Amino acid sequence: MSQENPTRLELIGITKAYPGCVANDAVSLKVAAGEIHALLGENGAGKSTLMKMIYGVVKPDAGQVLWNNKEIAIEGPAQARALGMGMVFQHFSLFDTLTVTENIALYLSPAEYGSVSALRQRIVEVGEEYGLAINPDREVHTLSVGEQQRVEIIRCLLQDIQLLILDEPTAVLTPAEVAQLIDMLKQLARKGCSILFISHKLHEVNALCDRATILRGGKVTGSCIPSETSAGELAKLMLGDELVLDHDLPPGNAGATRLTLCDIEVRPTSQFAIHLHNINLELKAGEILGLAGVAGNGQDELVDLINGELKPDRGTLTLDDVALADCSIVARRRRGLGTVPADRVGRGSVASMSLTENQLLTGYVNHGVRHSLVNWAAVRQRAADIIGDYGVKATGPASMAGSLSGGNLQKFIIGREIEQQPKVLICFHPTWGVDVGAANHIHKELVALRDRGTAVLVISEDLDELYLLGDRLGALCGGRLSPVRPKAEVPLEQLGEWMAGAFGNAQEEVAHAH
Repeated sequence: MSQENPTRLELIGITKAYPGCVANDAVSLKVAAGEIHALLGENGAGKSTLMKMIYGVVKPDAGQVLWNNKEIAIEGPAQARALGMGMVFQHFSLFDTLTVTENIALYLSPAEYGSVSALRQRIVEVGEEYGLAINPDREVHTLSVGEQQRVEIIRCLLQDIQLLILDEPTAVLTPAEVAQLIDMLKQLARKGCSILFISHKLHEVNALCDRATILRGGKVTGSCIPSETSAGELAKLMLGDELVLDHDLPPGNAGATRLTLCDIEVRPTSQFAIHLHNINLELKAGEILGLAGVAGNGQDELVDLINGELKPDRGTLTLDDVALADCSIVARRRRGLGTVPADRVGRGSVASMSLTENQLLTGYVNHGVRHSLVNWAAVRQRAADIIGDYGVKATGPASMAGSLSGGNLQKFIIGREIEQQPKVLICFHPTWGVDVGAANHIHKELVALRDRGTAVLVISEDLDELYLLGDRLGALCGGRLSPVRPKAEVPLEQLGEWMAGAFGNAQEEVAHAH
């Protein structure tokens, strides 16, 4: 980026306060044309609120916004788009019952996309061009989290934009997809498009961004040039000198088999569902088993199968040698099964309910309810304990789940499930959108849970996370399970091949791994 490029966006003294919280306190920053500018900070630092004010979703209480050196007041997202802004939200804004094409058509004006057939073709072309391929005829409710993220990104790429705002856009992308996205963003920047980039993956910031602004507690506390600053230094700028990250965690000591899937087949329940074929898997007490995979290869179906939301067409599923085929979701929880879902808003929590009530959603199975009567004092206290123990930034147990940042809500959901001391815990994207310090805390809690005898299954597209946590590793591709082997026997190249489906007769090899 040339230092002589004109200023695209300037914020001067932007302030936004909510009851009990100042989200942004006199924030000022500049973004030049063609600049890729990172906004860094821990969960709850005010990053997403600031982006929403730029995009017109939220109105500032004070301050000025200058767009191409002219002061403006953005009344809403439609005006922001008309000015040439696009935004990819951390939490998706898609209609589940509409197709990909229909969702994108609602986002753009008819003048921008022409006919629906032309838009459909353009979606295919943009997806192929940037490695974000998606079937334009699929309904959103059939898409995985990663595939929904692709829709959000594609619909911004269809615009002729001058500023692209990205709030955790790579959280559910594979390393190859992230590399493709970074290349694409650099191409856009070379064409003069400015990019505001929020990410907790600091190596991405190092690789992509020209400058970075750091927020702490809603205030600007510094800036830097990421290419001249290590990821560790960036983390300390965000979280303070007291931050100590664990790059190695002790291995587990596997005990008795807790969860067994034997010759499982789940046939598709819709046109776009993934067919699970011959799944054989053993999960043992005192171990963390990590499963990798590109989004949409059967991860959702596997989690729903274990939860009880899907029934197997063939095969057996047991927990501590008790058959689960006829057990309800509640019955499975009572037997010790816990789940951290991929979608923290909708499936993991109810935004319009308090943290106390959200704690009760799954916690009632073994805490706070007796003879159908709720002990609200006990439920509130556990919610307060989770807030304190997991560093959740909230005003208290009465806070609405929807008022929390994505990372803080994720910490609360993780804490809610761990505090139930499950025998088996399924974690789907456990640190999605969580800052580096909070991710480190979550990793330690999962290891501690493992060491207390829980069997933990971590399903993630973050390969660094899987290699950090996993005692054994495998991958899903096309509804089939690769071999599952000790981490020391699975080099990164091997895991990548498994993610692409290159694992031969997987089920025979899996049997040997047991």
